[in-house]
Amino acid sequence: MNNLSVHVEVNPTEDLEKVKQAVKNIFGTVTFKVESRTWGQLLIANTTGTAGLNALRNILAREQIRAAARKVLLGGMDDNSVTFYLNKQVAYAGHVSFSQKTAESPLGPISVQISCSNPRELIKWLTPRPTKKPSSPSSHK
Repeated sequence: MNNLSVHVEVNPTEDLEKVKQAVKNIFGTVTFKVESRTWGQLLIANTTGTAGLNALRNILAREQIRAAARKVLLGGMDDNSVTFYLNKQVAYAGHVSFSQKTAESPLGPISVQISCSNPRELIKWLTPRPTKKPSSPSSHK
């Protein structure tokens, strides 16, 4: 069973609904919780199973960035989870751009952690390698 947990700092200058939409654009239907902080709010989104990951998987395929995503996800893998960061503004536009934990995005990243029993298999599922098609002989004139 996969548990998806997303944490996003919502700055006082940001619209909470837009930040929620950014998360929904990447992970589909999730359950939200908002916590007040001295600097703004912390948006927490959770879901279980693969439902929340199907949208991410489809975006990675559509944007043809599975190989790059695989590298980032493998870099964030430990024994029972995968952690990575996404650019908040790009997510709001419905795209995926991986970022670092700090200093890369002025508004702060979307922090994602997927807990599961076999992170390597999860990464293989999220970022499948393309199957080779038999090449057809080229016609020469």
